[in-house]
Amino acid sequence: MKLNYLILDVFTTERLKGNSLAVVTKADGLLDDQMQAIAGEFNLSETVFITKPQSERHTAAVRIFTPSVELPFAGHPTVGAAVALGLETRTSAVRIEQQVGVITCIIEKLDRRAGFARFALPILPEDVGKAPDALRIAAALGIEPEDVGCGLYQPAVFSAGVVFYLVPVRNAAVLKRIKLERRGWSEVFPLGHNSVYVFTETPGEDDNRLAARMFAPGMGVGEDPATGAAAAALIGLLARHANDGQVEYALRQGHEMGRPSRIMMQFRKEGGVLTHGGIGGHAVVVGEGTLDLED
Repeated sequence: MKLNYLILDVFTTERLKGNSLAVVTKADGLLDDQMQAIAGEFNLSETVFITKPQSERHTAAVRIFTPSVELPFAGHPTVGAAVALGLETRTSAVRIEQQVGVITCIIEKLDRRAGFARFALPILPEDVGKAPDALRIAAALGIEPEDVGCGLYQPAVFSAGVVFYLVPVRNAAVLKRIKLERRGWSEVFPLGHNSVYVFTETPGEDDNRLAARMFAPGMGVGEDPATGAAAAALIGLLARHANDGQVEYALRQGHEMGRPSRIMMQFRKEGGVLTHGGIGGHAVVVGEGTLDLED
């Protein structure tokens, strides 16, 4: 069996920046354990497998794997897969079947190897648990308890398909000096895959309003350069403190890793209720090849 694949850098317009993604095309017939093994072989934060959709009205079905687990939804694989499909089919919209539901992505082609994709969240974020106290959070992140919290924002647990602990910190300097204490991590953050999204406001920066870092030892990922599913969860906390209307945020991630990324977030509140959330970003193809799985 031979399978073609692409490597894209997502949430960036620059090659060798952003979050790398492997896209295995025409992956019909692969077993679950084969997909997981291939994702482990690539050893990127996520690998996606494109297969034929169940409905003829849809463009493709996509399954998403980290090096150690399958995810029902993730943002940078959705953006990357949408751009890959858009470049292949030369269409401006694709409908992708994922475990969380069907996601419609709008694509803007930049050139034959790059594009921008945005999509509405198939599941709006909701509060799904209780966050640890500031003392335990600070110990796990190697910061001081008084560093936890940013303006109106306090730690929370939200999910838009994948559970994340959302931890606001005082400023970008605190964000930069995080040093994880991995011992006892799963006891401090027991829900989901023990994933933590640390964020802060960036009033002194021109290109973004927020900055974040994501740590996910339970997914087989130490730190992730750009995490759309976490940004989707964060929309829930941002919306909690927002007025009615539509708002757009630009968020940077991955700068501390040397993989700067930019995630666009959008949401709308009506009558005090979150009614829409969306994620968008660029993706650029950096390579392609063939998997040779023949004995």
